[in-house]
Amino acid sequence: MKIRVRLLPIAVLALSIFAAPDSRAQSDYPNKSVRIVVDSAAGSANDATSRILADKLSQIWGQPVVTLNQPGAGGGIAARVASQSPNDGYTLYLPSTSTFLALPGGAGVAPNMPVELPRDFASIGFVLQQPIFIGASHKSGVADIKQLIEMAKQKPNEITYAATGRGRLTHLTMELFQARTGTKLQLVPYAGGPAQAMNDVMSGRVHLVLDAYAGLAAALRGDLIKGLGHSSMERLPGFENLPPVAETIPGFFVGAWTVMLAPGGTPDAISQKVNKDLWAALNDAEVKSRFQANGAFVKYMTTEQVTAFVQSEQKTWRPIMEQIAKEAQK
Repeated sequence: MKIRVRLLPIAVLALSIFAAPDSRAQSDYPNKSVRIVVDSAAGSANDATSRILADKLSQIWGQPVVTLNQPGAGGGIAARVASQSPNDGYTLYLPSTSTFLALPGGAGVAPNMPVELPRDFASIGFVLQQPIFIGASHKSGVADIKQLIEMAKQKPNEITYAATGRGRLTHLTMELFQARTGTKLQLVPYAGGPAQAMNDVMSGRVHLVLDAYAGLAAALRGDLIKGLGHSSMERLPGFENLPPVAETIPGFFVGAWTVMLAPGGTPDAISQKVNKDLWAALNDAEVKSRFQANGAFVKYMTTEQVTAFVQSEQKTWRPIMEQIAKEAQK
């Protein structure tokens, strides 16, 4: 009995020694400036997202949080800078969607792209999604997504849609739509986006138009076009009466999305703390309002859910992008 009593403090001390580095990393973090690496120039959407987060995280942590712009090489420069930084939690990384969805070995793709999780980075948290909105000409006769599918099956390649160029997200949205519904629609590319296409859509020369909410907001609010739906996973705040395509095509999701990462090997205690504080920043009413005004919507995910989400997106899009690449070579 005495032996057990004497050994107990030693055992407790040993456990505390082994637990100390991880617990100290969480309780002391951050005790100096933190930087967020972004792969685009100042003034871009990703840069604006980073700066909004930096301001709020600075308030939460009581430490400076700064944005480090590293554009170039299709996101490859930022990925290299972030991956080669110390894995102590003082470098975070906010890559664009294309960093994950680039085709391996594709033209113009940097050698260290696309980013794969968890191979290249530690997942921190989900930041926001910016879904694609689908609008229809009032003269098209299309009332909702279900009717669009029926009409497209009756008239293959006759339903037209305006999108911002081949291979862009608006085009990919309808490629996925066609793959999931067994339909054929006709792309009408407009380099100038929905502003250039709107006259043709309103007149009925083009049936549909796709873009992020910011590009269609004026036309939707003014009832110049009919909102059919959006590509988010669920109904959105402020758009409760506009159904997601996923209510007709289960699992359908398209959108620009942003996740936060850290260099591989970042201590789990730090990853979990940043995940928690990131959500506190995103869930702030003012921050949510600033994002929603531009059609971007915050969402919480655990670190594990971030990895699974990115892997799912890569699995969904790579076959479609490979098919587009093959057709472009014909």
